[in-house]
Amino acid sequence: MAMMTSAESTTHTSSPAVDREHAIDALRGFALLGILMVNAGSFASTYFGVGVADPAFSRPVDHAVRWLVSLVFETKFYLLFSLLFGYSFALQMDSAERSGSAFVPRFLRRLLGLLLLGLAHAWLLFAGDILVTYALLGVLLLAWRGLRPVAAMALALALLGMVAGGWGLLAWLVAHVPPMEVPLAELHAKAQQAAEAYRASALDTIAQRGRDMAEGVWFVLVFVQGPCALAMFLLGLAAHRSGYLARVAQQPAHLRRWMLCCLPVGVAGALFYATAQVGASSVRQPEYVGLAALAVDLATAPLMAFGYVALLLWLLQRNPLGQRLGGALEPAGRMALSNYLLQSLVGALVFTAYGLALVGRVAPWLVVLGVFMLYAAQLVWSRRWMATHAYGPVEWLLRAFTLWQWPAWRRAAR
Repeated sequence: MAMMTSAESTTHTSSPAVDREHAIDALRGFALLGILMVNAGSFASTYFGVGVADPAFSRPVDHAVRWLVSLVFETKFYLLFSLLFGYSFALQMDSAERSGSAFVPRFLRRLLGLLLLGLAHAWLLFAGDILVTYALLGVLLLAWRGLRPVAAMALALALLGMVAGGWGLLAWLVAHVPPMEVPLAELHAKAQQAAEAYRASALDTIAQRGRDMAEGVWFVLVFVQGPCALAMFLLGLAAHRSGYLARVAQQPAHLRRWMLCCLPVGVAGALFYATAQVGASSVRQPEYVGLAALAVDLATAPLMAFGYVALLLWLLQRNPLGQRLGGALEPAGRMALSNYLLQSLVGALVFTAYGLALVGRVAPWLVVLGVFMLYAAQLVWSRRWMATHAYGPVEWLLRAFTLWQWPAWRRAAR
C-alpha cells in the first residue's frame, strides 16, 4: 500500500542527473519489489487482510507462501519508501537553497499533483493507494522542515512508540475481556461478494473499491501506516540533515554492524507477526494474539527496514556485483512513481473486470511468480526508458505540474 515518487528526489536544477545519489535510487528500485509483492496479494484475493483463509487456497503450500510474504515483505517496504521520501525532501530543500528557488510553493504544488494522482489511482486502480496519504503527510513534513536532526528523531520515535504501544495496550485489554465469537460466515460472505463485484464489470469494480476504502483501508492508513510513514519521513529528514546516512553508506564495517543490530530483532518480530497472521487465517486463535503480533511488528519492522537499507548499501559496494546490482535497480528507482502506477494497472487488468477478472482464482505461489516476472520486466523497461528520457512518464507529468512548464522529455545528448 505504499510508494514514493522518484520525482521527489529529483533536484530543481536544469539537469535531472545533477547531484543524484545513485544509492538512493537503487534503494527505491529495490523497494518497488516489496511494494509489488504486498499489493499483488491484495489484488489477487479479497481475503487479503480479512483474518480468515480463502477456502479455495488453503493447502499447506498456500499457507507457506503467505507466511513467507508476511515475513519478508509485509509492513517493511512502505517504511523504506517513507524513509526515502523524507531523505529526498531534504535533498530538494538543499537544491532549492543552492539555486535560490522558492521551495515551499513548489513543494506544495508537487503535493497537490501527488494528491490528484492518488485520488485517481485509488478510485480507478487500487484502493490501497498511499499517494494521498503521502500528499497529506507531506504538508506536516513541510511544517516541520526546520526541526534539528535530534528533534526529528525524537518525534519519530515517539510516533512509532505511540502506535506500537497503542496496539499493545489494545491487545492487553482484549486479553482481559470475555472472547467474542468471530463471525466467520459473515467474513466469508463479505469476501465472496467483493470478489463477485471485482469480476462483474468496470463500474462494479470502481464501486467495490469505494466500499473497500470506506470499510477498512482508511482505518489502516490512519491508525497504522500514516503515523509510521510520518515517523520514517522524519528519520529520513534527520538522516540527510545530519549527514549520517551519506557517511555510513561508504563504510562497510558500519553497514555490517547495522545489519547485525537490526536484522535479528526485525526478523524475530516478523516471525511472530507472520506466524500469527497465517495462524489466524488457518486455525482459530485468540484475537489478542493477532493484536499483540501487530504491536510487536510495528515496533520491530522499522529495524527490519534499516537492516534492508544496510544490506543493500553493503551489496552495492561489492564490485563487480555492486555495479551490476546498482545498474539494474537505479533506473527503476528514478521512475518509481511510473513503475508503482504500472504495477497497479497490471494488477487491475489481471484481477478485475478491466481485463481477465482472475481475483480469487490464482494460487498464491503463482501470484509470487507473476510478481517476479513483472518486476524483472520493469527493471528492463526502466533501464531502456531512462537511457533516452530525462524522467519517467508520470514523473515528467508531475514535474510539469510542479514547475508549471514543460520539462525536457528526452535526455540531452552528451
